[in-house]
Amino acid sequence: MPNSQENLLIAIDVGSAKTCVLVAEAMDTRLRYRGHGIAESRGSRKGVIVDLEKAVSSIQKAVELAEDACGVPIEHALLGVSGAHVRGVNTQGGLSFGARTREISRDEIRLAVDKARAIPLPADREILHLLPHEFILDDHTSVHDPLGMLAGRLEVRVHMITAGASATQNVITAVNRAGVHVDDTIFEPLACADSVLRADERELGVCLADIGAGSTSLVVFQEGAVAHTAVLPVGGDHFTSDLSVGLCTPVAEAEKIKKLYGHAIVTLIPEGNEVEVPSVGDRASRLISQRMVGEILGPRARELFEMLRDNLRHSGMLEICLAGIVLTGGASRLPGMLDIAGSVLRRPVRLSWPLPLAKMPSTLAQPEYAMAIGMIFYGHRARSARGFQDSRWSSRLMSLFAGKGA
Repeated sequence: MPNSQENLLIAIDVGSAKTCVLVAEAMDTRLRYRGHGIAESRGSRKGVIVDLEKAVSSIQKAVELAEDACGVPIEHALLGVSGAHVRGVNTQGGLSFGARTREISRDEIRLAVDKARAIPLPADREILHLLPHEFILDDHTSVHDPLGMLAGRLEVRVHMITAGASATQNVITAVNRAGVHVDDTIFEPLACADSVLRADERELGVCLADIGAGSTSLVVFQEGAVAHTAVLPVGGDHFTSDLSVGLCTPVAEAEKIKKLYGHAIVTLIPEGNEVEVPSVGDRASRLISQRMVGEILGPRARELFEMLRDNLRHSGMLEICLAGIVLTGGASRLPGMLDIAGSVLRRPVRLSWPLPLAKMPSTLAQPEYAMAIGMIFYGHRARSARGFQDSRWSSRLMSLFAGKGA
């Protein structure tokens, strides 16, 4: 790549509703916005490519718009991966050095992590991320950086994120056919956390829920490390579909009604409000009570957060989320979502807004773009960790084992 592009960071988010390409430039310790492109997603559903040619066309359009905005060709990028095929599991492995203690080296840390990852996986699974949660030296737990310490036994607990190999490869193929090489793949909420979560939340225990169009992706942090990941098969498109069926209106019109008049709590909608609903076919539009919209959206919102609660409870994670639940993604902005989430989960809930890049237009500082912005921050952090020799080994370890195929 030309020298002028060496400092560029490019993120591609192929969602079910939109495809976003974001370009930023690393300037010393700062990141500056350079341009972006957004296109309607076609050929992708719930994080899986269902029509390759349509998906390629959407990616090409977003890439071209981003190239026009930033003035440089886009040849390489980071790619976000999500969808119901992504799964997380906690595992553990270690080394015993015998009766005598010895100083822990980098090679021994790598070997311990290799032991932890050596669990049988189905043939159609591949590792997206291998994230150390804590090291154990003899009987001493919660060690974050064992390099140079003495022990007779080294163990490591890691969180492994796996994905369907064919589903991941199909998204990579679509991006490649659009003329862009994929440098790395990132589980989307893991990257999103870099743009919306605070350090004290990660340390205390927090769940980030990214409510996208096709699904809701979760990542739980405890003591600064990833403890749990999951994907729930409900997203903003399900709310729209419910409205389309319930109001007997086209999906596109249901999406407009949801954005303009949607509310998840019926009692907060004034009784006299009415909404014009286009009919299917040549039939005339009708006027309905806005409360009917809420009566359709409310149960779906409650179902989503009950699924989230049950997932966290069954994995033993609900109790550790002392800092509560952080919502992001476009569907999280539906009025009433925070109230329903709080009543179902019995935890503090907040709606997150992504940390902006320098010179970034305000239109991008929205929850629906937190994913792409987070990938830029994540990529910059990983690049800095690899290149800065004086940084802590634990940071470099995270970088080394966080990438696909690590």
